[in-house]
Amino acid sequence: MLRLIVSRIVGLVPLLLIVSILTFGMLHLVPGDVRERILGFEATPEQYEALGRQLGLDQPFLVQYGRWLGRALQGDLGTSYFNSQKVTDAVLGALPVTLSLTFGGMLVALAIGVPAGVWAGLNRGGRVDRIAMFMATVGQALPNFWIAMLLLIPFAIWWQLVPATGFTSPAESIGDWLRSILLACIALGTSASAALARQTRGAMIDVLQRDFIRTARAKGLSRTSITYKHALKNAAVPVITTIGFQVNALLSGALIVEQVFGLRGVGSLVIESVRTQNIPMVQGVVILGTLVIVSVNVLVDIAYGWVNPRVRAS
Repeated sequence: MLRLIVSRIVGLVPLLLIVSILTFGMLHLVPGDVRERILGFEATPEQYEALGRQLGLDQPFLVQYGRWLGRALQGDLGTSYFNSQKVTDAVLGALPVTLSLTFGGMLVALAIGVPAGVWAGLNRGGRVDRIAMFMATVGQALPNFWIAMLLLIPFAIWWQLVPATGFTSPAESIGDWLRSILLACIALGTSASAALARQTRGAMIDVLQRDFIRTARAKGLSRTSITYKHALKNAAVPVITTIGFQVNALLSGALIVEQVFGLRGVGSLVIESVRTQNIPMVQGVVILGTLVIVSVNVLVDIAYGWVNPRVRAS
């Protein structure tokens, strides 16, 4: 398992290099000139040239990328073009909001999707199975932002049970933090719970037909023991794979849901930075986002080894 983690970390280096080159290149292909956004259209050509030299925009593409890469290797992802804020500080300041929504949404998905999938698998073809799969289909079809607006109107605007906008840090108040992200997490977790329910159901149906389950039944083991001690553990590998995919999907979904609830997370930072062609900020978000996704994949690999001893041995 240690060798697996080390190999993932070593493989991260070329991955980050490729991602940074592609991101840097695509951002330079975006039409427009960031100097016009900073100085306005009434600035003189001399002012444009002076600002270009100050920001290093007068240099060739490879020179600009090389300078950025040299600073990045020292832990400096650059400075915003507009307010001189350090990119690392800005992204790390926004990341707790997005991660709170992502992992909160995953907890909602696990709490709903896995039990629903297990119950549907145990009652294959029955009424419970049909209801669970119908709800899963509806859950996957509804966009997260639409569910967010449906939740926002009654719970935050009509009944005022939770705040409509804003984020409270858990360092200030755990209760207020939970209230500030509750609706967003439910909205995000809906589609993820549907995917988990479908995957868990399929995995349970497959495992329940295996010979070792028949042997366990022949020995007179209880249904609870067979379900949770034998079947669910062996069905966990494809479910863990789905969890890994859904965490990555929730990271993307959180960027949109943040806009509905007025949360200043990575989504707001990305949208604003792309709109203003703030290249250092977008580059920093992409790099740190890649680190988060790779970390999630490493945790998924570790979970494989925890539920399946054959993975640890290999």
